[in-house]
Amino acid sequence: MNSQQRFAALQAGEIDVLSRNTTWSLTRDASLGIIFTGTINYFDGQGFMVPKKLKIDSAKKLGGATVCVQAGTTSEKNVAEWAAANKVKYKSVVFDTAEAIQSAFFAGRCQAYTTDMSDLAGARTHAPNPGDYVVLPEVISKEPLGPAVRRGDEEWLEIVRWSFYAMLEAEELAIGQANVDKLKADSKDPSIQRLVGTGEDTGKLLGVDKDWTYRIVKQVGNYGESFEKNMGPNSPLALPRGVNKLWSQGGLMYAPPLR
Repeated sequence: MNSQQRFAALQAGEIDVLSRNTTWSLTRDASLGIIFTGTINYFDGQGFMVPKKLKIDSAKKLGGATVCVQAGTTSEKNVAEWAAANKVKYKSVVFDTAEAIQSAFFAGRCQAYTTDMSDLAGARTHAPNPGDYVVLPEVISKEPLGPAVRRGDEEWLEIVRWSFYAMLEAEELAIGQANVDKLKADSKDPSIQRLVGTGEDTGKLLGVDKDWTYRIVKQVGNYGESFEKNMGPNSPLALPRGVNKLWSQGGLMYAPPLR
């Protein structure tokens, strides 16, 4: 669903979890009848993409440019505030959907496209020739992305929150899809046993069964495996892990203890 539909769908119960490039902000958390789960599954920031042929190497050189941006997103306000602060005059061209922006941008109707860096990486994969476009180095905002649920269902909120933390904890403990069954059969480490369902039963605290964390890892892998498959350097998006590395590797990803 597009950016205009997403919050209404969650409020109405058409979806149970909203998890896409949706920035966690005070306004959204406090006024939309939804609640972000307190987890950030991707630390992002807004940037700009331009055709390489324009030979622009900085966003501050976009004066006079037409800039494509999606309606109803934090990107729309961010670019206006950034441009005002940096005295960059531009012409905004607003579209309702990412698909419409991409069609317009790749057809040459805009000289720049602004949105989250991860979104730009995804958009570039749809270009006729991705190598014809470059993402500029400036990151103009903080865009913490994470799942949101409806207010008033705290039990569900806890399950969503701790499911993500389980993926981080599994990566910290080097538990992945390839070895989770062996560790389930052999490991004597209490921390690993909790994650693979043979030790302390954490599931009962959430109203789920003892194997809940085992099934997450078995089906989709730990956080690092999921990142590499869907967003990493060898995926179509080709994004570096960057600040989304574990805290123990110099990144910002940190899971509270699962015990």
